[in-house]
Amino acid sequence: MIGGIGIPELLIILVIVLIIFGAGKLPEIGAGLGKGIRNFKKAAQEVSEIEDKGDKPEIEEKTAKKA
Repeated sequence: MIGGIGIPELLIILVIVLIIFGAGKLPEIGAGLGKGIRNFKKAAQEVSEIEDKGDKPEIEEKTAKKA
């Protein structure tokens, strides 16, 4: 189960998507969804790298110089 969604629910969603968009648009929708997820992961990783670097050493150096 994915977040409380089982196989029957996923099949119902797939059928609804097929009805709304048609079989020809599914590859485009999948590609767009994949790019969106990839960009989100990349942005989240960049934010975590920025947070890991932090400004603490610079702040500590400035306060040490003042003292």
